[in-house]
Amino acid sequence: MAFDLLESGDPDLVAVHHGERTFTRGELRIASRRAASFLHALGIRRGDTIAVWLPDGGVWLQLFFAAAQLGVLMVPVSTRFKLQEARHVLDTAKPRVLVVPQSFLDFDYAGAGLEIQASSDALQHVIEVSQFDGFEWGEFEPYVHWHGQDTDLLCTFTTSGTTGRPKLAVHTADGIARHARNVGRINDMRVGDVALCALPLYGVLGFVQAIAALASGAACVLLPVFKADAAAAAIERHRVTHFFGSDAMMEMVLNAGDYSLATWRRGAFAEYANLGQSVISKAWAAWGVRLTGLYGMSECFAMTAIRDPEGDEQQRGLPGGSPVSSEISFRIVDPASGAILPDGQQGELQLRGYNVMAGYLNNPSATAEALTAEGWFRTGDLAYAEGGTFCYSARIRDSLRLRGYLVDPVEIETFLVQHPGVQAAQVVGVHLDGEGDVAVAFVCRSTTAVTEHELIAYCKQGIAGFKVPRRILPVESFPQQEGPNGVKILKNVLRDVASQCLGPVQTVSVTREINHEAS
Repeated sequence: MAFDLLESGDPDLVAVHHGERTFTRGELRIASRRAASFLHALGIRRGDTIAVWLPDGGVWLQLFFAAAQLGVLMVPVSTRFKLQEARHVLDTAKPRVLVVPQSFLDFDYAGAGLEIQASSDALQHVIEVSQFDGFEWGEFEPYVHWHGQDTDLLCTFTTSGTTGRPKLAVHTADGIARHARNVGRINDMRVGDVALCALPLYGVLGFVQAIAALASGAACVLLPVFKADAAAAAIERHRVTHFFGSDAMMEMVLNAGDYSLATWRRGAFAEYANLGQSVISKAWAAWGVRLTGLYGMSECFAMTAIRDPEGDEQQRGLPGGSPVSSEISFRIVDPASGAILPDGQQGELQLRGYNVMAGYLNNPSATAEALTAEGWFRTGDLAYAEGGTFCYSARIRDSLRLRGYLVDPVEIETFLVQHPGVQAAQVVGVHLDGEGDVAVAFVCRSTTAVTEHELIAYCKQGIAGFKVPRRILPVESFPQQEGPNGVKILKNVLRDVASQCLGPVQTVSVTREINHEAS
C-alpha cells in the first residue's frame, strides 16, 4: 500500500529537506496521520475526492499520505494555473475539499478557490494554510485507523493539454506503491541517499522521483521554484545522489556557478530541447555521472522505461529504454490495422501493466478511446522495438507522411542543425489537398547569416527529396509551454502558422505570430 512506503523504515531517517527545514520519516508519518484526522473531521470518507492547489512542501506530502490512509483520491492542481485552468480541473474532479496557500507567487489562490466554490455543487470546503514548507493541523490527534485499499484511486496527474483541454489520468494506491519501489530499485536508490526534487510534485516526473526516494529510505530536497544556481547549491549542500528532470534543467545545472556536484551518482532526463547528447557528455566529463534518457507520461507514470546507464553515450541518449519492471509490457502495432510489428519497424507504442492508469477521471469516453479491450494503453507515440527495449521517435500526430513515406521530423531537424547558420530547428507537417503532407521547418538562426533559399539547397544536397521542407522560416524562438515535467515546444502552434505560410505570407509576419503565441 502507498502509506506503507512511509510507515516502513527508520523513523529517524531524514525524509524531507525544504529550505532551512528538515523533517524525519517519523515526523512526516505523525503529521500525515494528523492531516487524516483533520480530513475525517470534515466528513471526508473513503471514495471521496480532495484537491490540493499547493506548492511543494510538507503539507503537500502530509495530505498525500493522509489520502492514502483514508482511501481518498487526491487531485493535485498546478500552482501555475490561474482561475479558468483550475476551474476546468476542479469541475472535472468534483472534489469536496480544496486546500490552498494563503500566499504564493503573488496570486490569490483562496479567492480563486472561493469563486470556483460559488459555482460548484461538489466543493464544500476551501481550506487556507498559512505555511506549506512545514506541517499543519498540529492540534489534531494522529488518526489510528486504516481505510485505504490497494485498489483505491489515490492520485491524478494532469495531461499536457498542448492540443486540447487537459485530462486527469488517475492511478491506484497499489500502482503508485509498486512503481515507487521499482523506480528506486532500477536507479539504485539506497537508505540515506538524497534526491533533488526540482520538478513540482503535481507533475508525474516530480512525483515519481519523490515517492521513489521515500520508498527507498532516501531523502527528498524540495525546490518549489526551480532556479539553476539554487539547484546546484542544493546538490552541494545536501550531498545529492539522484537528480532527474528535463534535458534543459540538466544543462542549466551543469552550467551553473562554482558548485561541487561530486556526490551526484544517478540521473535521467526527458528530452524536450534536443540537448540530450550534450548533457550526457558534460555530466560524464565533469562529474563522472552516467546520465540516461527515460520515457513516461501521466497515463503510465514517469520512468516507465529507462536506458541502461552502462551503455555508451549514444545509446544512453536515446529516448525510451527497457521497462523498469517485468510487470510492464510493451508492443509496437500498426496504427491503422493494429497488427503487431517486428523489431525495427516503427508503429504505435502500447503499454500494459500496473503502471497504466485506471482511466481518465470522470471521462469514460476518453478512457475507452485510450485503452484497448485487453488493457493496452494507446500512447499515441511512434516508436520501434529493439531486442527487449524500445526507442521513442515522435508523437504520431507529429510524424509526417511524405509522398507515402512515414518520416520522423527529428530526422530533418537533426540535419538542419548541422548547418552553421542554424542553432535549432523544428519541423511540422501541413496537409494539402491533392498532395498530402508537406514539411515546413522553423529555425532559430545562429550568428552565421543564411537565407531560406540556401537552407533549402542545403537540404536538397543532403537528404532525400521527399524530406526537403517546402518552406524554412526563421523565428526568434519557438512557442513553448512550461509544464509540470519541463518546457515543451507547442508543435500545434507551429502547424497552424505553417499552414498559413504556404501561401504568399511574409516571413516577418510568421515570426511575429509565433512570438505572440509563445508569450
